[in-house]
Parts: sequence; C-alpha cells; structure tokens
Amino acid sequence: MTAPDTTTETRTFADLGKEMWSYLTGKGAAINYEFVDMTVEVPREIGADAPRATWKLNGTLRITTAEGVSQG
Repeated sequence: MTAPDTTTETRTFADLGKEMWSYLTGKGAAINYEFVDMTVEVPREIGADAPRATWKLNGTLRITTAEGVSQG
C-alpha cells in the first residue's frame, strides 16, 4: 500500500489517522482496531518527566468503522 499524496506534512497520529481514513474509505474499506489488555499512560502535565495517569482495560476493545455501509 502506498501512502496517499498530501500537500501537508503529517505531524501527529491524528493527522496520520485522518489521512489513512480518507485513503481507505475512498476504496470502500472498513477499518478495525483491536486492543487486548491495553494500558494507556496520559501525562498530567507537559514535559518528558511529567507524572502520568495510567488507564487499563481488562479485556478487549473493538472499534469498527466503515463509510457507506448500512447498519442492519
């Protein structure tokens, strides 16, 4: 798969996600994410040594998105 041509530089994961969503949904694709035993550390302040809040999911999180698909 070749990355989509863009005139702006990808700077964040959100930018990358938007570009991939645009590219894949233009081809009629669905995007599926699966996270098992996921741990997320969220900084409480700005800086590399900032204390972090830890969020944990025990189990599985599934997110399925598709454009142009009717729900049944």
